[in-house]
Parts: sequence; C-alpha cells; structure tokens
Amino acid sequence: MGIKGLQGFVARVCPDACRTVDLREMAEKHRVDHPDFPPVIVVDAMSCVRYWYTPECWVCGGQWREYLAVLEDFIKAFMAAGIKLVFYFDGVVEEKKRDEWIKRRLQNNKEIARIFQFIKTQRKQPGRGMFIVPSALPTFTRFALKSLGQKTVCTLQEADFEVAAYGLQHNCIGILGQDSDYLIYNTCPYFSIEKLCLDRLVTVMYSREDLCRALGLSLTHLPLFACLLGNDVVPESLLEGFWHKCLVTSPHKSNRYNRRTNVLLAVANYLSKVPCSYSSLKHLEEMLPLGSDKTLLYRGVESYLLPGQQSPWIPPNITNCQTFSLQQQTAMCQDKEIFQLAKEQHIQSENYTIFNILSNGEIECSNSLEDECDTEIPGQALIYRPARQHIYSVLLESGKGGTYPLVKEWFVYFGNPLHQPELIQPVQPSIPG
Repeated sequence: MGIKGLQGFVARVCPDACRTVDLREMAEKHRVDHPDFPPVIVVDAMSCVRYWYTPECWVCGGQWREYLAVLEDFIKAFMAAGIKLVFYFDGVVEEKKRDEWIKRRLQNNKEIARIFQFIKTQRKQPGRGMFIVPSALPTFTRFALKSLGQKTVCTLQEADFEVAAYGLQHNCIGILGQDSDYLIYNTCPYFSIEKLCLDRLVTVMYSREDLCRALGLSLTHLPLFACLLGNDVVPESLLEGFWHKCLVTSPHKSNRYNRRTNVLLAVANYLSKVPCSYSSLKHLEEMLPLGSDKTLLYRGVESYLLPGQQSPWIPPNITNCQTFSLQQQTAMCQDKEIFQLAKEQHIQSENYTIFNILSNGEIECSNSLEDECDTEIPGQALIYRPARQHIYSVLLESGKGGTYPLVKEWFVYFGNPLHQPELIQPVQPSIPG
C-alpha cells in the first residue's frame, strides 16, 4: 500500500529520479537485447482503476460499455507497440496488513459520508475531486479484461509483492502502477500510470538508483528505510520518537520543506551512517518502542525480499518464508481436488473469494456507496448475509452430518467498527439435494 509521502518527495526533492521514458523505445531495446522474449509490462491493476474509470457521472456506477471501450483502447495502444500486458489484482488481505486495511476502510466511510452530504445540500453529483471507486469495480474489471483476452492474475498474497516478483522473474520491461513500494523492491523499472500519456506511450519512470544517490543510500538500505518511515508492517505511531531524534541531528532540515519531507531526509541521513548488518537491525529494534513484538523491523525488511533475494539486514541462514504463505495453511476444505481447483481458478481470476473461504474461512468486502444516515435501508452487507450463509454451507459441505465451521466476515457497513471479524454460521439451504 506504499510509504506515505515518498512518491511526492521523489518528484519534489529528487527530480533526477523521475525520468520521462518512451515505452515504445524501451520495448524495441528489449527486443534487441532479448530476441527470444517478447516485451512484457506487468500491471498493478488495482492502482490503475482510477486511471481507467473516467466518467464524470460516477456516483451511480454504470457506464459499463464506455468503461469497456476505455480498457480496449488501453490494451490496443500497447499491442500496437508489440507490448504484452499481464494484469495483477489483489486476491487476499494478509493478516499483517489487516490493521491498515481497517484504517483505510474507516477513512473511506468518512469520505463517502461527505459525498452524500454534498449530494443532499448541493442537489448535484460531486466532481472527481471527491471520487471514490464505484462498488465492486475492481471485481468487474478483472472479468472485463479476461473477456478482452488478457492474462489476468488474482494473487494469493499482497499484490505488490507478487507484481514485483513476476516483473523480476520474467525479465519484464517494467511495472505499471502507482504505489511507492515499487521504489523499494529490487525489481524491474517502475512506471507511473498517473503520468501515462496513452497516445504516445510516454510516462515517468521512477529510478531507485537515482533516489539512492540523492539520499546517500544504497539499494540494500531501501527496505529498512521504508520500514523506518512507516509502512504496512511498521506503524507510523511507533516511529515519532525516532523521527524526532533524526530531525535533531539532520543537516538537511529546511523551512522550505514540510515536516514529512524533512523526516524523509533526516531518516535517510541517519541510516546512511548505519552499517548494513543484522546487529544494526537488532540495535534499531531495541531503540524503538515496539512493545511485545520486537521483530517488526525484521518482518518489515523481509516483506520486501523477493524469491531468491537476500539482505545484509537478515542472517543468510534464515530462509525467506515470504513466498506464498497461504499455500502452507491448513485448508478448511478437506477435498484436495476441489481445493486445488478453487485455487487455480482464483489465480486465473475465474472466481472471486471462493478460495479464501475454502482456505481459511475468511472473507472481506470493502466500502459500498451507501448513505449511513439512511436508516430505513440496511447496508448491503446485511441484506445479502442470508444468501452468503447458504453459499458458505454449500462450499463447506464437509460439515455434512455435523456442525459447519464459522466463517469470519470483514464486511464494511455503517455501525460495524471492524474491531474483529463477525463470526457467521453457514445455513443449509432448504432445497432437497
């Protein structure tokens, strides 16, 4: 989900790290250098939906044919340059990122409340300045792309890790998206979807090497740098004291910059003087108020290591257990053939959420565009719950003759604080057979 303020920081303070590139030229160079491999760009689809969905009348959703035409034009522009696209979608919310997921869902609730307040007071639809992605659009998008003949992958873990791993392992010419984590992973080049000019296939490439030069760091520093700025593993709230210490000793502090920019420069300055070693990491963990979990930094750094990569911050004798952790879980579905089929269909984007239920009995649903002040109509999460209970009983039929396992639901609706999942009992449909 990225490091707060890093993308803007790079644009403002490290302009040399933002290079305008011609994707056609890069594809041609790739063909010359690798004649046996066609040029491929791996697309972080979740961060591209806002770029693709352009209707001004977005509150009611819809405009499906218009949206489909936008996707078709997008694909055709790359095909004309001989570039193959592979689209990745988030397929799971990892447990270590659940707190961040909840925080963002609750923030979205506030933004949606502002949208309905605007509609009621102004009697018109808000512009793109208040834009929220229409409900279920990412889900529909993956099926739209499949209908257009595109390779579409639904992930078994956080999408940015699988995108970065695919880009590295398949020698892609780059990653297209909008997530500052792609500046941290040691993978193929990172291209901006926001800066993409589709008719000319020109965009901005963010250079890790130039960012490191500007900050006085090496590429091996970047994962720890990201953790010390706060990310999905290490909460910002634990780092305030450390940031203050860095700011006091930083030679780069300037009134021209906002506090976040000064923090980024100060943390980089501090880290540039730290030897890249496991003992340095342990020292930092002891310095920070990490509470009972003293391994946060370690796990944060490890989360950026792609398959086959090592880091001086982590001992080499400890294997990277990051690779597709869901595969090691004990499945709730006892039928291995059905489980394997569900998993394959999940990866190929042929179904949605079924594998998550069969693997660990957990399901989430993000925000819907619903007015929390309209108490006459319950949230869609509650309206459709009886239907889901029947579906759970069909999927978890191993409970025949006994009790069904409870399903953990993380569904966003007004009145649900998301402190913990709701435990939902599957209910057998009253249909013979």
